Parts: sequence; structure tokens; C-alpha cells
Amino acid sequence: MNKAFIKESDDLPEDELEEVQPTPAVHKNYITPHGYACLKNEALHLLNDERPELTKVIAWAASNGDRSENADYIYGKKRLREIDKRIRFLTKRMEAAEIVDPASREDCDQVFFGATVVVEDENGAEHVFRIVGVDETDTSRGHISWISPMAKALLKSREGDEVMVKTPGGDQHLEIKAVRYESFE
Repeated sequence: MNKAFIKESDDLPEDELEEVQPTPAVHKNYITPHGYACLKNEALHLLNDERPELTKVIAWAASNGDRSENADYIYGKKRLREIDKRIRFLTKRMEAAEIVDPASREDCDQVFFGATVVVEDENGAEHVFRIVGVDETDTSRGHISWISPMAKALLKSREGDEVMVKTPGGDQHLEIKAVRYESFE
């Protein structure tokens, strides 16, 4: 590497200058078995189905001649980069995953990762939330990330507790009606 692009220090040997320290993970990548299976299935689908088909199209497009104006070739190469990037992302997420099965947890009334929590808001309406991993969040189904503000407010509380959640619409008070640990998909 050219020394013009390296910040030199008098007290470090030259071979240590190029060493890059990995940034520490801020959070663990907790995930349910179902969430892990979804990540794995997506990665396998991209690797075994989409990528091979796309490489055939790219090879065919490349055989047609001038690649600079060949839309099939240009789009194919762009899509191939996107697929490879997604596969790398999924692989890293799976390597860092810490699988937690909510169904194997002993029955308790305290909220932890994987819990299905029934809450009642100030208006008396009940809502059901499942505390899941970052990669499996789906608010339309009530699956919230364990690092979301709602989950952080619920974590470590017990049935019958009242918690306060800060929302854009103001503070919201919720009463925890039930806590269950069950397998879900």
C-alpha cells in the first residue's frame, strides 16, 4: 500500500499500520429457530436457484457480442452483484446468530427474548407482541425486535406489571396481561 495514503506513526512498526481492527458487535444476534430457518432458506435459494440461472443468462448475453450496450449482460451483472452481496450478508448474520428456542424455556411470567406478550393499553384494547430477533421483525404480525423501544420496555417485566413506552404520539401505559413461551412460525 502506498505510504501516502497511510497515517504514519513514529511508534508503530510499518507492518502494524495496515492492520485493521474489527469493530466489536454492539448486540448479539439473537434469533428464533424459525427465523434462522428463514435466513438459511433464503441464502440457499439465492445460491442454488437464482444465482445459477442468472449466470446462464449472463453467459448467453456475453456470447452475443458487444457487452457495452447489451442490457441483458449489464442488468445480469448488476443483479449478480446484488445476489452475492445478499448471500454474504445472510451468511454473516447466520454465523453471528445465537439461536434461542422460546418453546424450550421453562414456563415463567417474566418477559424475555422469545416471549409472546399480551398487553392492554389505556383504552382497554389488547395487543399481542412476540419478541424476536432483528432479522425476523414483522410489525404487521406483532413480531417486534428485542432491541425495539416497545420490547425494551417489556423486557424483564412480569404479568400484572404496568410499563410505560415512549412513542412519537406520547407516553403510552400498558398493562401486561399474559406472558407465554411457545414455538411459532
